[in-house]
Amino acid sequence: MATPLTDQEKRKQISIRGIVGVENVAELKKGFNRHLHFTLVKDRNIATPRDYYFALAHTVRDHLVGRWIRTQQFYYETDPKRVYYLSLEFYMGRTLQNTMINLGLQNACDEAIYQLGLDMEELEEMEEDAGLGNGGLGRLAACFLDSMATLGLAAYGYGIRYEYGIFNQKIRDGWQVEEADDWLRHGNPWEKARPEYMLPVHFYGRVEETRGGSKWVDTQVVLAMPYDTPIPGYMNNTVNTMRLWSARAPNDFNLRDFNVGDYIEAVLDRNLAENITRVLYPNDNFFEGKELRLKQEYFVVAATLQDIIRRFKTSKRGDAARTSFESFPEKVAVQLNDTHPAMAIPELMRIFVDIEKLDWDTVAGINKEAWDLTRRTFAYTNHTVLPEALERWPVALLEKLLPRHLQIIYHINQVHLDRIAALFPKDMEKLRKMSLIEEDGCKRVNMAHLCIVGSHAVNGVAEIHSNIIKTDVFRDFSELEPEKFQNKTNGITPRRWLLLCNPGLAELIAEVCLSCWRQEMLPQILNDACCSCRDNKVKFAQYLEREYRVKINPSSMFDVHVKRIHEYKRQVLNCLHIITMYNRIRMNPTAPFVPRTVIIGGKAAPGYHMAKMIIRLITSVADVVNNDPVVGNKLKVIFLENYRVSLAEKVIPATDLSEQISTAGTEASGTGNMKFMLNGALTIGTMDGANVEMAEEAGEENLFIFGMRVADVAELDKSGYDAMLYYKRIPELKHVMDQITSGFFSPKNPDLFKELTDMLFKFDRFKVFADFEDYIKCQEKVSKLYQNPKEWTKMVIRNIAATGKFSSDRTITQYATEVWGVKPTDLKIPPPNEPREAIEKTARALKKM
Repeated sequence: MATPLTDQEKRKQISIRGIVGVENVAELKKGFNRHLHFTLVKDRNIATPRDYYFALAHTVRDHLVGRWIRTQQFYYETDPKRVYYLSLEFYMGRTLQNTMINLGLQNACDEAIYQLGLDMEELEEMEEDAGLGNGGLGRLAACFLDSMATLGLAAYGYGIRYEYGIFNQKIRDGWQVEEADDWLRHGNPWEKARPEYMLPVHFYGRVEETRGGSKWVDTQVVLAMPYDTPIPGYMNNTVNTMRLWSARAPNDFNLRDFNVGDYIEAVLDRNLAENITRVLYPNDNFFEGKELRLKQEYFVVAATLQDIIRRFKTSKRGDAARTSFESFPEKVAVQLNDTHPAMAIPELMRIFVDIEKLDWDTVAGINKEAWDLTRRTFAYTNHTVLPEALERWPVALLEKLLPRHLQIIYHINQVHLDRIAALFPKDMEKLRKMSLIEEDGCKRVNMAHLCIVGSHAVNGVAEIHSNIIKTDVFRDFSELEPEKFQNKTNGITPRRWLLLCNPGLAELIAEVCLSCWRQEMLPQILNDACCSCRDNKVKFAQYLEREYRVKINPSSMFDVHVKRIHEYKRQVLNCLHIITMYNRIRMNPTAPFVPRTVIIGGKAAPGYHMAKMIIRLITSVADVVNNDPVVGNKLKVIFLENYRVSLAEKVIPATDLSEQISTAGTEASGTGNMKFMLNGALTIGTMDGANVEMAEEAGEENLFIFGMRVADVAELDKSGYDAMLYYKRIPELKHVMDQITSGFFSPKNPDLFKELTDMLFKFDRFKVFADFEDYIKCQEKVSKLYQNPKEWTKMVIRNIAATGKFSSDRTITQYATEVWGVKPTDLKIPPPNEPREAIEKTARALKKM
């Protein structure tokens, strides 16, 4: 049972968690009981913890609804330029606590639930994660929605309402096993179905050329049903919308030609249409060219663009200018989150040319050029440089599924290549490299090239990544239009990743910021910071003991490596270090050793065999280490099962050391690194992704940097990487690899890891052995500093103080001003209890800014 807050604690929490007022608490209790009775049709005698969660969720949602409606009224009155963020993934996690914090209701809700005799933490644990994403890309989209609302932007997130999100990971006998994530089985109190805005989406068919232009006919229709989720800004009364589409079969689906015998079969076939939004594809940084995936990508953009154009046309200012599309890019900005929504480019062209009857080119001096409008509307974010992750759709599949769009892509490509040919006569190699159509073997459409050609801005997500894009991956495009290429370093929302998950540290930071800084305060700040981290570690150690039956020493260093399992992220390198530490303890059990709890977590794509083998190696090593009496409490290894947003909120605040050890030049940015830094973990990492900028902000001496830089990797690629040279030269590496190869960690199956060791010796693109020696030495520096808590904590504080740049509020401000042409505002929308006239007054104030 949660204990009530003391008066002192309540005073401390006013700054970040809202005020506890008697009226607020009474109102919340009344709303809770009303929903338990009328919405859930239960009383306290038979209600379950899940019922109580739903009653609380509906009560908090009541406080959202008025602000949600008021926000849409405000946008209608002010007619701002609207931003549309298109993403196939939104990894939202849980909603309840985030909403309470952003509305300033957290304390009042805590008190109300306590007075009702319930445990707030137990209710929060009832909520399913909305796992509609694989990892970094989807979680970034969620952070961006939070920041766009907090900055007062008229922004909308558009994606897919997957019936099954990212799979639930179970570890059985050391192997990953996938189970379906039926996250909607109990219902979702945060969404609102909008059947009145259901829209048709077309597939297949053929193209007919008529006097009036091209017509796409004989298509199969699937309906897109929108579900809206409110996205509250932080304490500003703005509540934006995330609209997710769900596929529905039309009533006459497969029934037009039925006879009595076929009726049942025809109704059952409705599932074929509705399968489009059934499940999230569980691949991260890997392209799998399946027809269903292409259907998903087109489904979301086709429905979204119809919705965008409807909203554009029905604006309050529906004068002559608005019925024309000339002002479309001045009122609409569409951001493509990677190439997944790239079909939006030919789809908008199809709408402009085939339906709205705009000309492709300028007519009579009036700029009605559909292609110009399209390019000025779209902007594209690239998220990876790994070749296997770049989308390349077979022409034959596009011709079957979206024949008109393939024609438009060919037309776009022809115009593009004509321009290249004019600038670089007879340079056939440049034409080949810059074409949207790849002719080698199976003809494919390069979706990244389509996005670059069809957008007015292209950005990477960290300085180093953006430079690689410009100088290597898309070099020809960058040289042609250098002004188009930008950098927008990723960020994280401090609301979820500090206020929500680490309230103790958030309070400490708030106190330091609000008080006058004095040097004599430093010892107290250092002590408070240590206490906050220690409390988080004790709590997480108790969680690990409950879940994994392993006794954890909270005083040990919590060394954490959580992210998707992938060769380039080099969980194998971490595993080699674990085995090295194990060998050192075994060799000299009485030697001084800084105790460590190594925590590794992450999901492997179901079809990614090598990633699954990496998990099997980690769990095998954990079995040996954790059960060796010689090792005792000096070293423990935990593989965190089913890593997800809600688990990240537990482990990140408890972390001492954050592992960010990808091969230099492979990680686009990373955002986990920022979350750990904000929560007081120190980073051991390579100069890759956003690590580079973290080192710039905090000072390289305040991170544990090791290994090759991008130039070193390139040099090694030129000279040739030979893993055997490192194996023969480094005795500890040789010992570790011999143990794995001989079956020391898999005695029942000595050849279990043969494929993994073969990869490391013969096919390792990510050069694990090349960084092994430097990594081990760097880890020794980590252990040495950890023995000096005062100096460790000073470094922690320097890191936390340097995290300001890595707020998604900064990232979104840059997108807004440099890409979308909109301006963030700190103006508060009038709350629902103020008259409608207050909106007009605020709108006038906004115009004057």
